[in-house]
Amino acid sequence: MNVLIDNLPDLLSGFGKTLALSAIAGVCALILGTILASFRVSPVPVFRAIGTSYVNIFRNTPLVLLFVLFIFGLPQLGITGDHLFAFAAAAMSIYTAAFVCEALRSGINSVNVGQAEAARSIGLTFQQNLSLVILPQAFRAVIPPLASVFIALVKNTAIVEAFGITEAAYQMDSLVRDHPQSIYAVFAGTAAGYIIIVFAISGAARLLERKLEVKR
Repeated sequence: MNVLIDNLPDLLSGFGKTLALSAIAGVCALILGTILASFRVSPVPVFRAIGTSYVNIFRNTPLVLLFVLFIFGLPQLGITGDHLFAFAAAAMSIYTAAFVCEALRSGINSVNVGQAEAARSIGLTFQQNLSLVILPQAFRAVIPPLASVFIALVKNTAIVEAFGITEAAYQMDSLVRDHPQSIYAVFAGTAAGYIIIVFAISGAARLLERKLEVKR
């Protein structure tokens, strides 16, 4: 355990970057995924095609390939500088948005068709119908699957360790290399950090679900 206590600042710094990367990518993925979900249910065929193509491409592309594309490909297009963290956040946002889109689309489809018809009958446009009537109910219905998507996002941040970002998994690898005799303690300490984050997301989702629950 001494290795964990002695290197606690490095571990906390690593988990700080894990949380920052997860938060930035999560917010961007939620915004982009919501836009894509609206495309997926749009009455305009071009928008539906864009949303469907996006999901099919990025949901079926390994995340590590997106990291390679952003971190090594963008500098070749002239986008240079110390943007490693931003590139990683962008890759994770684009990848996770496809899963957010599909979770939210399932929520939209769960809303009774009669409500959309009633909204149209009082003159609401598609945008007003979606934003004022459908999406609030869809978000309430998909809190558990969205929580699962964001938990997967947190765990996926460990991949960026391979590209030199000093997040939690990077710190764990460094400690294992420096203290191979303490591998089990280092693993247990790092795993405990991830478990705490996942429990926090699950707890927040349950709290939000109870708060928004509709009494029937």
